[in-house]
Amino acid sequence: MINNISSALDAYQTALSRIGAKIPAEQPKAAPSSNFGEMVKSSFDKAVELSKKSEAVTIAGIQGKADVQDVVLAVSNAEMALDTVVAFRDTAVKAYQSILNMQI
Repeated sequence: MINNISSALDAYQTALSRIGAKIPAEQPKAAPSSNFGEMVKSSFDKAVELSKKSEAVTIAGIQGKADVQDVVLAVSNAEMALDTVVAFRDTAVKAYQSILNMQI
């Protein structure tokens, strides 16, 4: 039992050190977009970039060149980006339908 707890604590410490090493001390602040269209385009581009990175890390994981934790983290980031894009799409469609249903 103690061996399992020690192994779990070691794995947790390893995961924390990886996360800590990848996150910079101060996140650079993005310049505010001048218009809504640029903001949407940059968000979609970032989602595509995360998806491609996730695929590359997954392939490296299959080949044994990447750690399982890195694969899970990359896939999770890509999934969150896709969920954001889908939520934005749903909101835009609802707004469009509301406009169409307005009485003139």
